[in-house]
Amino acid sequence: MSDTTPPTAPDTVVLVHGLWMTPRSWEHWVPYYEAKGFRVLTPGYPGFEIEVEALRENPEVIARLTVPETVDHLAGIVEGLDRPPIIMGHSFGGTLTQLLLARGLGASAVVIDAAPTEGVRVNPPSQIKSLFPILNNPAKAHRAAGFTPEQFHYAFTNTLTAEESREVYDRYHIPAPGSWVWAYGLIANFKPGKQETWVDYDADRAPLLFITGSEDHIMPASVNRSNAHKYHRSPAVTEVLDFEGRSHWTCAEPGWEAVADAALDWAVAHARAPQAAGEPA
Repeated sequence: MSDTTPPTAPDTVVLVHGLWMTPRSWEHWVPYYEAKGFRVLTPGYPGFEIEVEALRENPEVIARLTVPETVDHLAGIVEGLDRPPIIMGHSFGGTLTQLLLARGLGASAVVIDAAPTEGVRVNPPSQIKSLFPILNNPAKAHRAAGFTPEQFHYAFTNTLTAEESREVYDRYHIPAPGSWVWAYGLIANFKPGKQETWVDYDADRAPLLFITGSEDHIMPASVNRSNAHKYHRSPAVTEVLDFEGRSHWTCAEPGWEAVADAALDWAVAHARAPQAAGEPA
């Protein structure tokens, strides 16, 4: 950041990872944003403070995790900052980011290939195929559930070669809470009442950008556009930016810098100033 940056402008970027991943998935973005003058935080979900390899050996911490405790954990980190940060989330981290905005947190936000909040009913065939390895057995709703290298290649890294995808898989992949995939990827829209990923789409909040990838199989662009449209009655800024030729692994596949630049430029340009004490929301 430059010397002319307003003292109330965000000085921190909080990066929220998605399912089947850990904070390690942001390892390229951290030094990239730090070189631009930002403090960068990559909080893990509760219990994810250990490394990828340790989580693979002890998946019970994953299986027991809930969305409310995860949102509370992330909210505590954001609320502890001196000024509202930019929040960015990838995949289910995009869902969590929207839940944080719904609490009034953040100066601006970007969600990348986001998993949807409650009420988004678009389920393209590639998404169903991507999630089928988790949804094909009800027992997986009660344990940590991962992908095989081949399933991961289809769902996450379909723009890479099989060899490149296997390198990504070996470095980053962990199981995900099967209950989350079942509850929020399959039946949330069929349960009565508000579920844990519900947000008030009509409320005011920080500006929000959806970034999509045209080749994303697991969270296709149509899902993200439908999610963004849910906010059409909100007074807050909501926009969509489409990237052609990008898979779900867009934050680290070749050319990731263009995605990182677009996300940060938009978030800085649209960041809202912190409200003074007693000022109406």
